[in-house]
Amino acid sequence: MATISLRDLTKRWGDFVALKPQSLEVADGEFIVLLGPSGCGKTTTMRMIAGLEEPSGGDILIGGRRVNDDPPKDRDVAMVFQNYGLYPHMTVAENIGYPLKVRGLGRTEREKRVKAAADTVELGPLLARRPRELSGGQRQRVALARAIVRTPQAFLMDEPLSNLDARLRVTMRAEIKHLQQTLGVTTIYVTHDQIEAMTLAHRVAVMSAGEIRQLGTPEDIYDHPADLFVAGFIGSPPMNLIPGTVEGGAFRLPGAAIALDAAPGTVVLGVRPEDTAVTAPGAGDLDGEIYATEMTGESVLVTATIPGGTRVIARTARGFRHPPGTPVGLRLDRARLHLFDKESGKRLAAERVTA
Repeated sequence: MATISLRDLTKRWGDFVALKPQSLEVADGEFIVLLGPSGCGKTTTMRMIAGLEEPSGGDILIGGRRVNDDPPKDRDVAMVFQNYGLYPHMTVAENIGYPLKVRGLGRTEREKRVKAAADTVELGPLLARRPRELSGGQRQRVALARAIVRTPQAFLMDEPLSNLDARLRVTMRAEIKHLQQTLGVTTIYVTHDQIEAMTLAHRVAVMSAGEIRQLGTPEDIYDHPADLFVAGFIGSPPMNLIPGTVEGGAFRLPGAAIALDAAPGTVVLGVRPEDTAVTAPGAGDLDGEIYATEMTGESVLVTATIPGGTRVIARTARGFRHPPGTPVGLRLDRARLHLFDKESGKRLAAERVTA
C-alpha cells in the first residue's frame, strides 16, 4: 500500500488548460473520490497518475517515489475502467490471471492467486465461463478481481459503475466499499455521480474547470459547501439557492424578509430541501405556489415558485397531495441556512441567523 502525492500537477494541450496546478495528498489506505461534471479534469488527473497521460508540470509521487517518468507498468497501480476491458476469448480465470501471466508468474502460483481474488468478489463458481456468459455486475467483478490479483499499491477506478443499471450500481457500490475496507488499498475513484462519491469516499475532491473547489469528508462538503458550485452540485435534489440582498438586519427578496445577522450586500441564500417545510400560506418565511410535485417513495418533493421567479424545493411527507397552482408557505430551518457572496460565489462563513 502507499501514499499518493500530487504537487502542482497541471495538464495543458496547447492553449487549453485541462488541469490547473493542483496539489493533493492521499493517505495510505484512503479512499478518495474525484467528483465533478464532464470536462472538469478528474479523468485527466487519474490518467496522469496511471501514466497514461504526461503531465505538463508538477510531480506525482507514489509511496514517496516520483513516478513522472515511469511507464504505467512500473507504477504498481491497477486500473478499473468504465468499459470492463475483458478478453472475450478468455475464461474468467484467464482474464483475472492475465496480468500475472504477463509478469511470468508460474502456473501453480498464478492459479492460487486467481482463486483467492475470485473468491474475494464471489466469482469462484464462474471461473470457467467466458465474458459473454456473465451479467454486467459479474463482468465488473471480473475487472475488480483482475485488479486485486496484482496486489498493487493503489487502485485507480474510472467511472466503473456507469454501465450498470440503477439496482446493480447500488449493489456494486456496497461491494467496492467493502472490498476497499477489507484490503486497505489506497484508492482514487473518478465519478460524476455525487451519490457514489458521498457513499464511498473517506474524502471527496469536488472539481470544476480544472481545479479542486473543495476537499473534505462527505459530511463536511454536504453540510458546509465552500461555494455556489459545490452547493448546487452536491445533494439530490441540490441545495435551493435564492438570490437577494442583506440590508437592515434581514435577507430581503421580493415580498419577504428573513432576519439575518450578516454584513450588507448582494448574496445568495442556500437551504436544502430537507430543511424546507411546506406550510399554509402566510405561515412560513416565504410564500409561493406549487409548480410541481414528485413522488420519490419515501417522500414527496414539492417545487414551489416564489415571487421573483425562483423555484424552491421542499421535501415533504409522502402523503402530500396538492395540484400545481396551489398557494403554499415555505418555512426554512433557521439553524441550517447558508449564505454565499453572489459575485465571488464563496461561502460567507460568519453568517448567523436570528429569530
